[in-house]
Amino acid sequence: MSLTVLFEDTGMIIRTKAYPRAGLVGNPSDGYFGKTISFAFSNFRAEVILYETPELEILGSEKDRSCFASIQGLVSDVRLHGYYGGIRLLKATVKRFFDYCQENLIDLHDKNFTIRYHSDIPHGVGLAGSSAIITACLRALMAYYGVSIPKYVQANLVLAAEAQELHIPAGLQDRVIQAYEGLVYMDFAKEIMQKQGYGNYEPMDPRLLPKLYVAYMDDLSEPTEKFHNDIRHRFNQGEAKVVNAMRFWAHLTDKVQKCLRAGQLGEIPELLNANFDKRREIYKISEGNLRMVEAARSVGASAKFTGSGGAIVGTYADERMFNALRRTLQKLKVQVIKPKIVPGVGNTKL
Repeated sequence: MSLTVLFEDTGMIIRTKAYPRAGLVGNPSDGYFGKTISFAFSNFRAEVILYETPELEILGSEKDRSCFASIQGLVSDVRLHGYYGGIRLLKATVKRFFDYCQENLIDLHDKNFTIRYHSDIPHGVGLAGSSAIITACLRALMAYYGVSIPKYVQANLVLAAEAQELHIPAGLQDRVIQAYEGLVYMDFAKEIMQKQGYGNYEPMDPRLLPKLYVAYMDDLSEPTEKFHNDIRHRFNQGEAKVVNAMRFWAHLTDKVQKCLRAGQLGEIPELLNANFDKRREIYKISEGNLRMVEAARSVGASAKFTGSGGAIVGTYADERMFNALRRTLQKLKVQVIKPKIVPGVGNTKL
């Protein structure tokens, strides 16, 4: 469950969770009027705890430390978490939630609260850890104030907290799958986005999926590719190579969806590989990310990024291949897991 409400002697305690996601196919077209299929998995989680207190207080977590054993410790922390931790994510979410309620004439009670968070989602490897914290925070606020918000609006609010409040470059894919959970096909076509302000989101049955793995870097000294490219500018300028790549990924997404529905799982590995190969044509891929993909493919598995780099997702044929995959990637300080897909909202178009 993503929401737990406990009643103790001190009062009501709300616990909410949100999970990492992997872009199965289509990414990075979610911010470019494309299509994508993503899934949420529960091997890791971001958790928020909220309870009533006399004053409103936001407590820090391991990402918000200000005391270190040495100068080297401070530098290592900055490299891992940046100069700002998770408190800013909670602040931005509270503000955006309040603004939403005011704009929609929703009255909020005047009781204060203390809120804190914890996350074990690997940081900086393209698994959407920041948006998971915001999603969990939004769920806690909704529960505390008794406010119901449609899932597609929740995704927009999470995006607004990051992009508008904190100026973090972000697209809708991560926030949609973390709001809906499970496995979701998303269509962000320009005419759809302009008409309704969000995409068409179609939950699918996760049991349709082939055998999947997720692998992520242990060594975060290897930067993700997003810092080395200017795809947004090139897309906005109408560069044919970039625009055509976005169309290619959208078409690829439709192909994978059809294969999943028809049970044609044997065709999916080639499609996932094609997703990454096209990305390689227009992005400058860092050496560490490239080695990770090539190592996975060397044992017969398919491989593509889950997001912006640092983690990959793909298919494997059997346990023998999975064990070979794990051994090969561990040599590169890359951890391999079998994702536990989070149950979604059902196979209904929402």
